[in-house]
Amino acid sequence: MNDAIQQGWLREARRVPSPNHGPRPSGCAPDLLVIHNISLPPRCYGGDCIERFFTNRLDWDEHPYFAEIRGLQVSAHILIRRGGEVLQFVSFDDRAWHAGQSCYDGRDNCNDFSIGVELEGSDEDPYTDAQYQALVALSAQLIAYYPGLSAQRITGHSDIAPGRKTDPGPAFDWSRYRTQLAKASMA
Repeated sequence: MNDAIQQGWLREARRVPSPNHGPRPSGCAPDLLVIHNISLPPRCYGGDCIERFFTNRLDWDEHPYFAEIRGLQVSAHILIRRGGEVLQFVSFDDRAWHAGQSCYDGRDNCNDFSIGVELEGSDEDPYTDAQYQALVALSAQLIAYYPGLSAQRITGHSDIAPGRKTDPGPAFDWSRYRTQLAKASMA
């Protein structure tokens, strides 16, 4: 039995419930993992701006960049901070608002059937060892828990929204991640 996830919540994650979610369509279970990046303001790390953004508490006047995202209501299931801390905003059993207009394998509306994981970062800055470790552990737990998920059903935001999104970007080392995930899955 996999007890790392209970009622859609990762036991080891810090819960920061977001109002920005809804139910998945009837009979629709997660079968895609989407990797994103986020930093607020861009390329600034630490602080609680991402948490406040995902919970509709961001002060739009705090930074000039925030005018560009003013009023957006978005969330992800998970945020992995630079130091490896894992925060969960939405139950995996619910539909987080992370993908926007998207398509994967001929299916539109990826939010309906995916789990969104944000890495605190940017397209340009290398992700940390702690982030890769946390992402690999999380991915292995999700694959063990949700029968429709597999290592082959993991993609980047850029792949489901080409031309609109670029994350996780060239700084994300897919080969490293997939190699570590394969090792973790064999353990």
